Amino acid sequence: MPEWESNGRIAELIGALATGEGYSPSFLDAVQFVRVNGAKPREPIVYEPSIIIIGQGRKRVFLGERTYVYDPNNYLVLSVPLPLECETEATPEKPLLGLRIRVDPVALGELLMEMEDGRAPPEMVCGLYATPLTEDLDCAAVRLLETLRSPMDARILGPGLVREITYHVLRGEQGDALRAVAARHSRFGQIARVLRRVHQDYHTELDVESLAREANMSVSSFHHNFKAVTSTSPLQYLKSIRLHKARALMRQGDHNASTAANRVGYSSLSQFSREFKRFFGNSPTGEAAEVRGREA
Repeated sequence: MPEWESNGRIAELIGALATGEGYSPSFLDAVQFVRVNGAKPREPIVYEPSIIIIGQGRKRVFLGERTYVYDPNNYLVLSVPLPLECETEATPEKPLLGLRIRVDPVALGELLMEMEDGRAPPEMVCGLYATPLTEDLDCAAVRLLETLRSPMDARILGPGLVREITYHVLRGEQGDALRAVAARHSRFGQIARVLRRVHQDYHTELDVESLAREANMSVSSFHHNFKAVTSTSPLQYLKSIRLHKARALMRQGDHNASTAANRVGYSSLSQFSREFKRFFGNSPTGEAAEVRGREA
């Protein structure tokens, strides 16, 4: 039997609401359900800014030399988009069941204004943390899941419960990671803005010098602060995002290796193929063949 235990009510509700393996939508755009029906080995993945609460199962994410564990006793918060490596503990009898709530910087700023939090925002924090689930957060998550059983309840009551969950995270012992997102002129806020730019314009010509200027930092300061948030260099981060985007295009079945490479900003197919295989352990041709095999 797995060492982890399930959070009974959260697991029960997600098990009934999740429509399939992987991420599935809810009646709220900001909320998704997560279901994984068995163990998965460590593999590269990109996480969007979000709060993730687990009802059953366990995940480990690896950022640089640090490891973060989230399970029914610990939730995960990402304040910026991050390429990570992730492994999953689950079984067909006890699948991983989770709830993902998107982090909205605008909503965060509005909530902080209403909280009248006079503390100065932190200049620099890591963009990821895992911390123990509190009773208040657990109860709010259960109430949110219960509203998501009904389209009308979700539309009327859901946004307030998403806001309540965000409030509890902000008030938590590591809430500074979310508070920093709303601080546009802090070093963290400047790096977060650049990360959003990379995710939007990854297919264009981006260089470290122009990104540093956008962050209003010298190149050396930009490198230092970028790595403090993401545990990687700006160029490695951009490469990771491009490769993940290309893989997603091929997995959708819409592109072969050549068109996917071109779409994400690679001018050399051979360079793309080398870097793709080094990163994912599989060639782009092999990835496309796996997609065709699943569709057959």
